[in-house]
Amino acid sequence: GTTLGPHPLTLLRNELKARRCQSSRELATIEHGRLVSVAGLVIGRQRPQTASGVIFVTLEDEFGMVNVVVWRDLAERQRRPLIQSQLLRIDGHLESASGVRHVIAGRLSDLTPLLTGLDVRSRDFQ
Repeated sequence: GTTLGPHPLTLLRNELKARRCQSSRELATIEHGRLVSVAGLVIGRQRPQTASGVIFVTLEDEFGMVNVVVWRDLAERQRRPLIQSQLLRIDGHLESASGVRHVIAGRLSDLTPLLTGLDVRSRDFQ
C-alpha cells in the first residue's frame, strides 16, 4: 500500500531495537554467516512447486526489503507464525554472495500485536 505518513515500522523502530532487531539498512553492513534478527511487514510469501517445500518470504521495513528463506522443516514446525503473521520477526543467518543478501530463517516470531490499529496486508502467491 501507500501512505502519506511515516512507514509503520518507523513508529515501531525503538521497540524493534529494544528486541535487538536490525533494519534492512543495517543488514548491508553485516558479514556473511552472522546471526541476525530482523522484523518486517510480510509483503509476500511464495512456495514455488519447484522449490521442494521451501518458502520465500519478503519482509518490508522503513528502509527496504529483506528476503527470507524458510526451509520445509521449519515451515512445518512454525506454520502458524509463518502463515498468520503480518509483522514477522526472523532470527537466522545472513547469507551474502555476489551482492545478493538473504536471511536463512532459524526461528519465526509473530509480532503482529505491535501493529494494533494499523491496516497491513500481505500478497501471497502459491
